[in-house]
Amino acid sequence: MQREVTEATGRAPGAAGDWFARMEEIGEEAGYFQRLGPHHSAFFLDEAPILLVTFESVQSIRQTQPGQLPMGYQIAKGRGWSHLCLIADGDTWYRDKAVYAYFDRLVDDAFFEDFDQVVFYGAGMAGYAAAAFSVAAPGATVIAVQPQATLDPRIAGWDPRWPEMRRVSFTDRYGFAPDMIEGAGQVFVIFDPELVLDAMHAALFTRPYVTLLPCRHLGRDIGAALDEMHILQSMLAAACSGAFDAHMFAIFYRARRNYRPYLRGLLTHLDRDGRAFLAALLCRNVMGRMEAPKMKARLEQLENDLKIMGQSLPSPRSER
Repeated sequence: MQREVTEATGRAPGAAGDWFARMEEIGEEAGYFQRLGPHHSAFFLDEAPILLVTFESVQSIRQTQPGQLPMGYQIAKGRGWSHLCLIADGDTWYRDKAVYAYFDRLVDDAFFEDFDQVVFYGAGMAGYAAAAFSVAAPGATVIAVQPQATLDPRIAGWDPRWPEMRRVSFTDRYGFAPDMIEGAGQVFVIFDPELVLDAMHAALFTRPYVTLLPCRHLGRDIGAALDEMHILQSMLAAACSGAFDAHMFAIFYRARRNYRPYLRGLLTHLDRDGRAFLAALLCRNVMGRMEAPKMKARLEQLENDLKIMGQSLPSPRSER
């Protein structure tokens, strides 16, 4: 019936209505797909007693994920794990009584107790939600990328972003995210300390059981960067296996050495600070590992600048 209604609306293929209808069809086979009010949905894949909970948005799923399926679904399905995805239609921060009621029902039904390992993941506003709603699953691992602690202006009035959210309550159910992680197991907060507002939010999460993982020069969308480096899925898979920690993240994060946006950001930072010698070493290192015509051109400029200053680069053999 839903498919017939969708087609009757005359929407072009791929319209949001068609996408929701497809998710309902997949949900009927996999577990369920449930609408939670006008702006949120819950998708559940019922498999093994390992559960990956992701918070994603309609827009990110449809624009960036293969097959327009939730990222968490693609990780869990291939490994035979269960997956619960809370999907927001728009920038809502999941602040909706229907979402609160849904998690209340999960708690009442002891839903999370059926799983041996539970991992909550989200980035940005979804990182806030992953932390805030993890209170429903005591002992869960939480990986929050660039999370906001709250957008309550009394606490985070120093954050001028998203002024439209200032009228939304962050003081009722599942409100202040740093308080909601109190019953969690391991909590990992990933952020860029060069982005002051993100760093201030991250600081509010500081607890003995929280590991802060700084990622300098990675840009304003760290979640997307980790995905583009092809390490995000490995991180979440490791967390679901109970193996993820700061050391493992450091190993995964070495992938940034081949991630061009990171390398460009690092070069920009060195240029801005006037560190020509280090910038030249960076350019030469990158050129030795990959095709980088812009780095090559920048290296030539830097070498000329260093000659004027009476400096020269060491021979490649003496570099470390």
